[in-house]
Amino acid sequence: MTPILSVVVPIYNVEPYIGECLESLAAQTLEDIEVILVDDGSLDASARVAREFAARDPRFVLFDQPNQGPGPARNAGIRRARGTYLAFADSDDVVPPKAYELLVESLRESGSDFACGGVLRLTEGELAVSSMHEKAFRRPARGAHIRERRSLIRDRTVWNKVYRQDFWRKHELEFPAGIYEDVPLSMRAHVLATGVDVLPDIVYHWRKREEGESSITQRRMELPNLAERLAAIRAVRAFLSEQEPELADAFDGVVLEKDLLFLFQALEYAEDDEIGPLLELSQEWLAGLSPVALGEVASLRRLELHLLGRGLVEELRVVRRFRRDSVDGTPIVPHEIGWYGDYPYFRDRTLQIPDAVFEASDEVKLLATVHECGWTGSRFEVRGEVALHRVAREPNRIGMWLTDGERRVPLEVRRTGGQGVSVEIDPAMLEEGGPSWRLHARVELCGLVVKTCFRDAEAQKVWRLSVPGWSRTSMDIAQ
Repeated sequence: MTPILSVVVPIYNVEPYIGECLESLAAQTLEDIEVILVDDGSLDASARVAREFAARDPRFVLFDQPNQGPGPARNAGIRRARGTYLAFADSDDVVPPKAYELLVESLRESGSDFACGGVLRLTEGELAVSSMHEKAFRRPARGAHIRERRSLIRDRTVWNKVYRQDFWRKHELEFPAGIYEDVPLSMRAHVLATGVDVLPDIVYHWRKREEGESSITQRRMELPNLAERLAAIRAVRAFLSEQEPELADAFDGVVLEKDLLFLFQALEYAEDDEIGPLLELSQEWLAGLSPVALGEVASLRRLELHLLGRGLVEELRVVRRFRRDSVDGTPIVPHEIGWYGDYPYFRDRTLQIPDAVFEASDEVKLLATVHECGWTGSRFEVRGEVALHRVAREPNRIGMWLTDGERRVPLEVRRTGGQGVSVEIDPAMLEEGGPSWRLHARVELCGLVVKTCFRDAEAQKVWRLSVPGWSRTSMDIAQ
């Protein structure tokens, strides 16, 4: 009888973890599955553990092959897959019990080509957010496409998904050889799909190994590993340039945010004889990135890239240590005609780093928070804080006002110490206005101005101004 879902699991030297992985697959609430285990020439007892598990559960079957890498191992499993749907799991990871039920049910209802879901990082038995996946799975969607939902450019793994088998075969999808086989295939599938379901549910626990042989991703600072990563990135860029060129800049942005980090880390800890080859590789990486993506990086990353481009490794190491030590966020200061990152070498002219490298005006944010709202006699009082994120100095001036889309009503601001502010609103000021009002703030520091609207990042709370004979006016004020 044909199973609903085929799960392909490549295996290579994962003896400490494979048991937990297989148990998680056996415990899936979607029971009509087949699990195709492909031992890729393991040198430890992984194959024995898998064989014993398959002997107990007829849904599991084990195949052996000489070591060829995870991509060819997955391809070998796919050729044996009989299910209507297709999924992948790495043999050191864990799949939550309802993962495949949720993904398959979504595809049954939507008709999309594949469904994907959220990921947590599993480290020493503790689960934490996967920074690589978090932004892509904040909001659910049915029938989405990476062209419109650009955050999916971050979804570069195959094991947090269920694919339709006919979609896979129609486009002749196949994993390339090499250790970063996920990235080219994932991006290719996203572009070729007519519709993708995005689930905010956690469907995969991605392990960081604590013992045994390190995983490929944990050897990511090694020169051959970095070269393979660059090859995968180039493969994606070539595909996007041909099929979906408008996504290339967004993909490069993720490369600058995530992938380049491993090159920085390698240079931080490299021995003297390793620095030359790493710098040569870095020039290849930088040469392939789009000017648009390079122009949009944050100021601290811009400084790191500047130092990398000039081969200033010791200075780069100083900046990397500074980044790690800045637990409250890297500081920004007003300087002459703009805002600049107060980073190492900002005031040191010996290196002749242009001021533009440190320019951070787009990163300055005014944080406005309401702590209390309420009536004090006939007036409505709002008490809260106004602060510049990453700017240590207090504003010289703070202004606040209300708007209803047409009118602007200034308010008298009382400073209550530090970043505290308080305003009193006379309802008579709002007559003939409305039906709703928004509270705004403006700060000035050294002649530089930043503005914002009071908002609640999680939910908007509306406070009604209950005035006799006049009850239709409201204010969008966060608390």
